[in-house]
Amino acid sequence: MEQKRIMLGNDAIARGAYEAGVKVSSAYPGTPSTEISEFLAKYDEVYTEWAPNEKVALEVAAGASIAGTRSMACMKHVGLNVASDPLYTLAYTGVNAGLVIVVADDPGIASSQNEQDTRMIARSAHLPVIEPSDSNEAKEFFKYAFEISEKYDTPVIFRTTTKLSHSQSVVTLGERVVPEDKVYERNVPKYVMMPASAIGRHKVVEARENLMAQEASDFPINKVEYLDKKVGFITSGVAYQYVKEAAPNASVLKLGIVNPLPKKLIEEFISSVDEVYIFEELEPVIEEQVRGWGYKVKGKDVFTKQGEYSANMLKRVLYGKDEMTFERNDAPARPPILCPGCPHRSVFSVLNKLKIHAAGDIGCYTLGAVAPLNVIDTTICMGSSISLLHGMEMAKGKEYIRNWVATIGDSTFLHTGINSLINMVYNKASGTVMILDNRTTGMTGHQEHAATGKTLKGEDTYAINLAELCRSVGVKRVIEVDAFDVKGLEEIIKESVMGDELTVIIAKAPCALLKGQKFPNKCVVNSEKCKKCGMCLKIGCPAITKASDGTVKIDETMCNGCGLCTNYCKFGAIEKVER
Repeated sequence: MEQKRIMLGNDAIARGAYEAGVKVSSAYPGTPSTEISEFLAKYDEVYTEWAPNEKVALEVAAGASIAGTRSMACMKHVGLNVASDPLYTLAYTGVNAGLVIVVADDPGIASSQNEQDTRMIARSAHLPVIEPSDSNEAKEFFKYAFEISEKYDTPVIFRTTTKLSHSQSVVTLGERVVPEDKVYERNVPKYVMMPASAIGRHKVVEARENLMAQEASDFPINKVEYLDKKVGFITSGVAYQYVKEAAPNASVLKLGIVNPLPKKLIEEFISSVDEVYIFEELEPVIEEQVRGWGYKVKGKDVFTKQGEYSANMLKRVLYGKDEMTFERNDAPARPPILCPGCPHRSVFSVLNKLKIHAAGDIGCYTLGAVAPLNVIDTTICMGSSISLLHGMEMAKGKEYIRNWVATIGDSTFLHTGINSLINMVYNKASGTVMILDNRTTGMTGHQEHAATGKTLKGEDTYAINLAELCRSVGVKRVIEVDAFDVKGLEEIIKESVMGDELTVIIAKAPCALLKGQKFPNKCVVNSEKCKKCGMCLKIGCPAITKASDGTVKIDETMCNGCGLCTNYCKFGAIEKVER
């Protein structure tokens, strides 16, 4: 009897990996891909790990593949940028056992710094891309991706998006089937990419891609639905669901492989319908190729390159109307803000008081850019804060950065901050780097990392000591401080930015939302002592609001009792009391 279960797309991908016989998975957390590894870690038959960054994750998976076992790496779209160095060369080396790279794109920029399209990178790297449209396809297509990888001797990119990763549908479960490990045979021309080898392998890549393009039209993951032939849609991924909702009677070609394109299948479909729309999120990857073949189609001339698509968007184009009862702009605003009890708020409140700018990084602390903290001035990519600060000093001199620091989280520092810090040491920099150590990978949902002392599976391991690490690369002045020690922080920061020595300040306090993390107290307001000055409001804690009479009040259900607000009330109107 078939067993069925409602699953998130990410859960289904993990299930597909399990059923495909994957033995090794390495990843770095990044929304919307994070949960794949968390679900996969529940299967004891699969070795799963958090790597310090996506480059390392892909290299680990490649090593497992070369050794002869099916492997995978998981990341979000910007993580693929970090992994691009091995990615392009692995296209040349090919695989031994199957290697699948899960990349989650983020149309609409729900949790990212850009909206790039992985299909563009895959085309540049000459790698196949498989894309499912629902959870069951996510599981089944993932298994098929390993067949493609091993048949054509290539890594395969498995593309998903935010909507597919985090939506649910019914999945039919199967059994785990573990193929025999491939025998490893030494092959220098295949696996050692020195110039003489690479020249030969480039020819292999071209031949492989041409063969896949010829045979892709017969891949079972492509699906043709002929209904009303007056209009036809070429689509893929979750966009297919929008087509079926908005135009249920239209003919549809749903592509399971989106690179290389199945040209013969597409040409047959176009010749069978009167008018063709290409409905694809983000870049016109399919559209431009089809137009290049000489076909007139409708695509980005009527649809946007920006944001997530929807059935309502398609209805507006087809029928001039939709069934929306409200526009997104009509929804109440929910400004992003740091959580109550967040140690980053304490650090930023001090920086704000000292009128110091911060070159920021990727993580919860990016929210230090918005009011009322207004501290973070830049955020570009993982690890960039330290390099940016260094660049400012080299461009403008030491005096320019007297009112600048770099802020970076503990997980992000281990991801790509270490090399940037080494660069500062090597090139005689004198800036101030602040590592905001909240003992977790906070923004993506509290994943472990190399400094927490726990693996992805929750096993005890060695915890990297960040202070010792900084000293080991040559930083002589490393200071550890409690993130909630406002007075101590202020003195250390003032002294550091005015000094002529490279300084690393590690502000330590656990994330307020970590499991088991509890403050023993809560904060309450004595309204008789409150002078209505509003100083406590400047730290931007969502638990503190202004009452109708001008005094402040603290929501006891939100207050974590960190006590930061007590440092800013000069009249003793806010007190700590036991819970």
